[in-house]
Amino acid sequence: MKDIDAIAMLQDPVRRRLYEYVAAQGREVGRNEAAEAAGVARTLAAHHLDRLAEAGLLESGSRRLTGRSGPGAGRPAKVYTRARAERSVSLPARDYLTAAQLLAEAAEEAGLDAVLRAAAGRRGEALRGSVAPCGGLEEAMEMLAGRGYEPYLEGGEGGAGGEGGAGADGNQDAEGAVAVTGAAARAVRMRNCPFHAVAEHFPPLVCGMNLALLEGLFGVDGPVRARMDARPGECCVVIETSKNNEH
Repeated sequence: MKDIDAIAMLQDPVRRRLYEYVAAQGREVGRNEAAEAAGVARTLAAHHLDRLAEAGLLESGSRRLTGRSGPGAGRPAKVYTRARAERSVSLPARDYLTAAQLLAEAAEEAGLDAVLRAAAGRRGEALRGSVAPCGGLEEAMEMLAGRGYEPYLEGGEGGAGGEGGAGADGNQDAEGAVAVTGAAARAVRMRNCPFHAVAEHFPPLVCGMNLALLEGLFGVDGPVRARMDARPGECCVVIETSKNNEH
């Protein structure tokens, strides 16, 4: 399916709510959970989820949501995750990706890493403007969400975070969701890298640029700090409470 046709599938408001919910979880989502989140019947949710999978916007599979196996464990349920493929539409046609990759290749060959990081830091400061450095993790999440990073809170000491398990400070429900208590919410991770298409070809260059950009955006002497902590499938930067602000 062409990108424009796939994106057009999201014009339906119910379908869009379902897609946005599944995309925001960062894990497999069952039909019952998605239907409840969207406020629609399970049969209607199943129809729209399957249409989204057919369009290539979601990926589907099956697993037992109870976590049990063997006799009496029940039949596997259909689950959905956001598709890894990137979709975009530009009218008229543009090819910014090729330009970005060429510029990144030139910068890497010329050893301009430090120059790029300095420029990124200045851009981050310009985006922040005259306001004070970011005041905390909640404010950081709002800023990151506005720039497409898809942030989520990860558990602190002993916590396993929002992906795939519960630690000492998190409670896991039947479908794998983790609720992190306020005391354990010590860091912000990001499910999406806005620069992914370039970063996968030039990771040191682009990840260094991204870190400098966020350092400029949040400030380096405020209550939160950005640091490099790469994780497969996610942004290479983590935002956490600054050690200078801990008591």
